[in-house]
Amino acid sequence: MATVLGTYGWALLVEHEAGLRVDSVVQAVVIASALGRVQRLFDRTDRLVACAVLPCAAAAGTELSTLIQEHPLAGDAAFVVGVAGAIWVRRFGARATRAGTLVVLPLIAVLVVPAGMVPAGGHEGTAWAAVTALAAVVWGTVVTWTAQRTGLVRRPPSARVTAAPRPPGRRPSVSTRMALQMAAALTAAFAIGRDLWPDHWAWVVLTAFLVCSGARSRGDVLVKGAWRTLGAAAGTVVATAVSGGFGPRSDTAVVVIFVVLAVATWLRELSYAYWAACVTAVLSLLYDWFGQNPGDLLHTRLAGIAAGAVLGVAASWLVLPIRTEAVVRARTAAALSGLGELMEADWRNGPAVRLAQARFTYRVEQLATVTAPMRILAAVPVPRALSAHRRPDQVTLGSVTALRRCADPVDELTDALGRAPDALATDPAVTRRRAGIAAHALTVRRAIGRRPTPPSTPEAPPRERLAPSGPRSPADRSVPTALTALEAIDTQLAVLSSLFGPPPVLAPETPAAAAG
Repeated sequence: MATVLGTYGWALLVEHEAGLRVDSVVQAVVIASALGRVQRLFDRTDRLVACAVLPCAAAAGTELSTLIQEHPLAGDAAFVVGVAGAIWVRRFGARATRAGTLVVLPLIAVLVVPAGMVPAGGHEGTAWAAVTALAAVVWGTVVTWTAQRTGLVRRPPSARVTAAPRPPGRRPSVSTRMALQMAAALTAAFAIGRDLWPDHWAWVVLTAFLVCSGARSRGDVLVKGAWRTLGAAAGTVVATAVSGGFGPRSDTAVVVIFVVLAVATWLRELSYAYWAACVTAVLSLLYDWFGQNPGDLLHTRLAGIAAGAVLGVAASWLVLPIRTEAVVRARTAAALSGLGELMEADWRNGPAVRLAQARFTYRVEQLATVTAPMRILAAVPVPRALSAHRRPDQVTLGSVTALRRCADPVDELTDALGRAPDALATDPAVTRRRAGIAAHALTVRRAIGRRPTPPSTPEAPPRERLAPSGPRSPADRSVPTALTALEAIDTQLAVLSSLFGPPPVLAPETPAAAAG
């Protein structure tokens, strides 16, 4: 909110001095609101990229707003291509993903200003939009740096930590499928919105975007669509009841908008429904500020929101859908890869050990984010005849639970390595156990990816408790701690083995086949 309010003050100053329209202020607030959230993950390179990307995107968003008003068909097509392209570039890694997110922010601001409330202008505001976006990045950098230096927020993980292994596959990448889903949802939303609600088509398009945006799987988009619809309906009803008392151009309405936006940012961590309700209330208050009575548009807004949610869910389920189970398998395998890196690292190399630990922790958090919607779906009661289909949910929830239970032992092992790296790297009992865990993790990854195990590859050795004996030096006292942590990790790997089953075994080549 500090980023939002600082950018808002700058935009007001620019609007007054340069004689711009009020939509320039709305665009600045929308950009700053989203930037204030995503910038928490930015490192120095990301902020330099943002200084170049966001001003260009803001200028393009200003031109796009004019194009949509003067040439709707061309403007709609440009909007769809811009949003889909920003999603497609995610295939190039985390840094490209963040740059694509910055491109989308000004485009979404086009949908916020009520249609017809601001006349189409020329190009005088384009350069100022770029300057305001750059000011938002600079101000956001100052605020975030101060918050990180004072310990109010955590520092973001480095790019080396967030880098994910690229899974091999012949099918279109996840980013390509998400881009095609978004393009289909937005195209249908523009067509239906302009046909059924010519003056309020943006509600359908905005809802379709929010439902599809960041949808990691079919289960995720289903839960998000439901929360978006229910939360938006609640926010619309509440805002309609209170917004009529403010009147057009009311300063009180502006204060309430920022208060509700702050509450939305806070409650988003608890549930997407709160975010949807608060943001929809903000939009209703904004419409009231522009002079439109939200009460007269209640049924139209609810119908547009419902239509957009249905279109978003339908596109994600019908256009190259991303199965939730496939996403969970990929994220689980990535976390196990980080665990394998820790087991195979040079334990005398402290930075390499901490990097492997950070990668494992980060990937487990990413897996928990993916599986969060499945916990909601698993709690929904279903008939007994359909309970057999809950097996994927059990695998999904069980895998994240097992890996989360590895987090504390991994931290304990890393601490022990920090105290006595040489003793742990040379202890025979620890060496045997870590080799067994590395093999066990590889076996589970093969089971997840359904990759055959070569006959010559030995299976993970049976889990056994190996305790050191005899007097030890102070440095060697870390060995029992390490063995206990390794035992706990191996126990959870056994849980994962039971969930995913054994990997397929490649049949040994017969002499006749070899001769052929």
